[in-house]
Amino acid sequence: MFGCSVVIGKFYPPHRGHRFLIETALAESQRVVVIVCDHPSQILSGEQRKQALRDWFPDLEVIVTPDDLPNESEPWAERTREILGKAPDAVFTSEEYGHSYAKALGCAHRLVDLDRNRFPVSGTAVREMPYDHWDELPPTIRAVLAKRIVLVGAESTGKTTMAPLLAADFNTVWVPEFGREYCETKSGPWKSREFEVIANGQQALEDSMAKDANRILICDTNALATAVWHRRYMGRYSAKVEVIAAQDKVDLYLLTLPDIPWVQDGTRDGEHIRKTMHEWFLSALGQSGKPYVKVSGPVEQRLDVARRAILETLNTNPFLNGSAR
Repeated sequence: MFGCSVVIGKFYPPHRGHRFLIETALAESQRVVVIVCDHPSQILSGEQRKQALRDWFPDLEVIVTPDDLPNESEPWAERTREILGKAPDAVFTSEEYGHSYAKALGCAHRLVDLDRNRFPVSGTAVREMPYDHWDELPPTIRAVLAKRIVLVGAESTGKTTMAPLLAADFNTVWVPEFGREYCETKSGPWKSREFEVIANGQQALEDSMAKDANRILICDTNALATAVWHRRYMGRYSAKVEVIAAQDKVDLYLLTLPDIPWVQDGTRDGEHIRKTMHEWFLSALGQSGKPYVKVSGPVEQRLDVARRAILETLNTNPFLNGSAR
């Protein structure tokens, strides 16, 4: 049993092989310190990777350090001593560099699953094809990498009909409309600050459900739509709501067209303004700079267009285009 052990790496991203490595270190050490090397060029921040490791090990001691040293053992050994205040008793790695790193520290080296026989996965393989390695990633990383598909459009244009159907098609979860629930308990005229509550509530709900997503997350509206609704009821856009909307991660918008019959569900009141709102959504989407696809016609036609657009979005690798949040 070692006293203090170190596991060091980029963990870019953390995967099951890393989990096994850390489990081994924890089983054979009294104390384990994990050092995450963070570089600004990486789309997953060091803090995100730290939280991801704690998805698996809630009490894990994780230190994030800048990845600003030469790729050599001596400087990283010195950095390790600075972090710990001393040299560790052992380092646990799954890489050949572990031998020279341990030698520079003057400690033992425990080499774990070098040939990846136990878990045939690597950070490089995950970065090359992240959606093929989905089950090997912790929830925090899934939430960041999940493609967010957002349905927007005027009232009674089929968004809530499509959302669960698309989620079922892709075996994933869908985020309901926070504002609908808010409206059911609301009384009195609208106030601007209520739209801020709805925008923040929608985004919080989306972020909380993203960890359960299977590669994609279907969202029935988002804060961009809340901004349009602010214009509908308050006669103008809200700068505060637009700031919230700008922070939301969106990979693809599906704009539902007002070419189907209006259906009153007990809360709707905008049949007379439906086409105008559609134009507002077109304008807002254009200004957002995010990709969007128009869906129209019968439900099956809409679903077919949406499915093809979603599959195309899944072919885009966030590690290659830097699009993760």
